[in-house]
Amino acid sequence: MKTLTIEIDDESRIESIVSDVRNVVNKFEPHVIVKEKVIDKASKKALVLLGLSCASCATKIENKVKELKGVHSAYIDFAAGKLVIEGNARDLERIAKEATNIVKHLEPDVEVIDESRKKEAHGHDDHDHDHHHGHGSGENKKELIRLGIGAVFFAIALALQMSSTMEFAFYFVSYMLVGGEVLLKAGRNILRGQVFDENFLMAIATVGAFAIGEFPEGVAVMLFYQIGEFFQDLAVNRSRKSIAALMDIRPDYANLKVGNDIKKVTPEEVAVGDLILVKPGEKVPLDGVVVEGKSMVDTSALTGESVPREVEPDSHVLGGFINKNGLLTIQVSKEFGESTVAKILELVQNASSKKAPTENFITKFARYYTPIVVYAALAMAVIPPLVIEGATFSAWIYRALIFLVISCPCALVVSIPLGFFGGIGGASKNGILIKGGNYLEALNNVDTVVFDKTGTLTKGVFKVTEIYGHNNITKEELLEYAAYAESYSNHPIATSILKAYGKEINKEVIESYDEISGHGLKVKVKDKEILAGNAKLMDKEKIEYIPVEVIGTVVYTAVNGIYAGAIIISDEIKADSESAIKELKAIGVKKTVMLTGDNKQVGVKVANLLGLDEVHAELLPDQKVEMLERLDRQKSPKGKLIFVGDGINDAPVLARADIGVAMGGLGSDAAIEAADVVLMTDEPSKLVSAIKIAKRTRRIVWQNIIFAFGVKGIVLLLGAGGLATMWEAVFADVGVALIAVFNAMRVLNVKDI
Repeated sequence: MKTLTIEIDDESRIESIVSDVRNVVNKFEPHVIVKEKVIDKASKKALVLLGLSCASCATKIENKVKELKGVHSAYIDFAAGKLVIEGNARDLERIAKEATNIVKHLEPDVEVIDESRKKEAHGHDDHDHDHHHGHGSGENKKELIRLGIGAVFFAIALALQMSSTMEFAFYFVSYMLVGGEVLLKAGRNILRGQVFDENFLMAIATVGAFAIGEFPEGVAVMLFYQIGEFFQDLAVNRSRKSIAALMDIRPDYANLKVGNDIKKVTPEEVAVGDLILVKPGEKVPLDGVVVEGKSMVDTSALTGESVPREVEPDSHVLGGFINKNGLLTIQVSKEFGESTVAKILELVQNASSKKAPTENFITKFARYYTPIVVYAALAMAVIPPLVIEGATFSAWIYRALIFLVISCPCALVVSIPLGFFGGIGGASKNGILIKGGNYLEALNNVDTVVFDKTGTLTKGVFKVTEIYGHNNITKEELLEYAAYAESYSNHPIATSILKAYGKEINKEVIESYDEISGHGLKVKVKDKEILAGNAKLMDKEKIEYIPVEVIGTVVYTAVNGIYAGAIIISDEIKADSESAIKELKAIGVKKTVMLTGDNKQVGVKVANLLGLDEVHAELLPDQKVEMLERLDRQKSPKGKLIFVGDGINDAPVLARADIGVAMGGLGSDAAIEAADVVLMTDEPSKLVSAIKIAKRTRRIVWQNIIFAFGVKGIVLLLGAGGLATMWEAVFADVGVALIAVFNAMRVLNVKDI
């Protein structure tokens, strides 16, 4: 059976294209039977959820959308206010409509916008929606006016002496102004079968207060709850804006050169090979090569590196760089969707789909915690008056209402996703891409760090570092002899010798050229026979030489059978490798190991110089995996093993490690794809920063968990004992949530890490 595969972007044309193909086949091969099989390509769709400020509601929406037919995966990025759905390309429109209906059913006030359509309608602004969550400025004013009028009625009822009927009327008007919206939402949700949410809890608590004659407390609780919710929404929106601003590396436009004219277009409209102009102060919109101009560029948005770098013709630049002073003409090398900045944005935005264990735990905990507290409150209201002598229903109902007010777990379900996403955003600003909250949390428990050598701890660039002349041969003469010997070789060692020599080689004077496998080279130049190679070559030719003990490859040279000297070719150790190893040990990493394919002598010397605990040399890629598995068995039960490599030839080991860390290098697509964490500047010390950011994120997240549980637990006990009023209960709910959100935003500050 033969297969013809056709990729079709426009799904509406599938039937007509299949029909045309069938006609063509039947025309040339009438006896061939054509069978159609549509292979659905997985695609993603993002829906922007404007006004979604309830984290527990977000979880309900996410769970319902996951149940839809054709959905491969779905998650709500609460920090960015997006619902991201992955499914079959041909089903996505239907899924998006059904998902929108789910959102409208569960959260009628949330506006759903298809992000792809929004981009078409508004150019390409990715961040615009972040400024319109929850309360726009007009909504803010309306809400404040409503709460203000309600507060005035409440103040009049408190301050003035009036009849009980008038007093009730003022309290009731105040209550309806302040809490009418909560009552409506609670009623709607009960009709939909959603009983245990914050609206229901507040409605029961405050209506209950009215029922037992506690009018002032009923209104006060609702008033301060609404004020707290208002400020909590503002805090969440502010944190979303902060995260969006942190990731605001997306270029807004490109100056496309069309003949002699300059046309301002979106980055998506620019094709590979087009010329674009970047003026001083503008963002470089796409990856490309400078063809004209010279300037300093700020790479900090991608690398976290504050020192600008100089670019000139033939320099590679990436989208997201900021042009500081000169005028640059750039030839585009990648479409926007394939550019480094687009991949980084997608990685960071998709990081929310990989939730940390702490996030998953809190989400599950909240699902069971609220109903348990509600039933406990019901038991508290009913049982004590029946079994305790002298206990009144009104007193115990009041205590039960306090229980209800406290029970909402908003502080946790709002602040924890913000904390993890803030940590990921802060790390990316520091040139560290972490692909999910699960990896961010795993970085807290690093037990063993395994490094590749070449390109990870060393620069991966071979160069002549030492020249030792012998028998009155100068360094220049020795380098010239070696250059002639290596002139026909394309080995990296030969290339580095020729580069160091730096002059033109006249190959016409080379009379003979003999490559001795595993040993080196023998050439005849004019009247001289030159040998260049390893110690085995010197032994083979019975030449007395002086062995050189250094880190690197030694090229021994002899002229006319007499030892002439040695040239040392070495791969330079990165400037921060040694300090990175020291700092890793200082922050609690128990073992540092190096795996390398290089020879044992070089590996051991590099390891000793850097202070590594173990080194395993002369390993093939499959042997690296075996060695990693052996090291994995030696780590502590809860410890994590990190492998740090260059991301291209180390893909199997990166995949096998608990956390694969790639030296990303600017524009290294393979590294960005292969690893769980990418260090954009190729500096090993960034791994230390990543672990410190992870530890700081966990510390702040656990501060919120302990603070929220601590305050709620204390007030619950006080409430049960009759020592706490509704006022303390309101603080334990909205006050704690507000403080937790502001605390979570501290994770964005990674400057001093």
